[in-house]
Amino acid sequence: MKDFSHYNADGRSQMVDVSPKAVTARSARAGGLVRMSPNTIKMIVENLLPKGNVFEASRLAGIMAAKETSSLIPLCHPLIINYVDVRMAVDEEAGGVRIDSEIKIEGKTGAEMEALTAVTVAALTVYDMCKAVDKEMSIENIRLLEKRGGKSDYLHHA
Repeated sequence: MKDFSHYNADGRSQMVDVSPKAVTARSARAGGLVRMSPNTIKMIVENLLPKGNVFEASRLAGIMAAKETSSLIPLCHPLIINYVDVRMAVDEEAGGVRIDSEIKIEGKTGAEMEALTAVTVAALTVYDMCKAVDKEMSIENIRLLEKRGGKSDYLHHA
């Protein structure tokens, strides 16, 4: 198990020791889609859903979730987040609401999990806000779009 960073010599889970790493600027972006009926999209656009403004509630939920990522994922390091943005838009061609997040930090480990958590919780909130009118929704294609800083950069190629 010595080749796996999240296991100790006895094969037990461990948090990776990042203490020798330098603090550097890092960022991550993630995205996803909540697919729904055209009627639900229309209700969102016209702000007719019984629970209120879907975008604002979901945006705030995503921001709050990003800040709590290390409490949700057992071996994830707590990070001081300098910037969180969660954006949503109706994507009629895809048949739903597209969600994107961006996280910026200065730290010893990346912010990918925070970006993914922000999108996931925002998508769950969209689902919760719309479930009374649409039982057929699906949450799809949550993925890392970009990572900057640390050992390597990553850019999702569509």
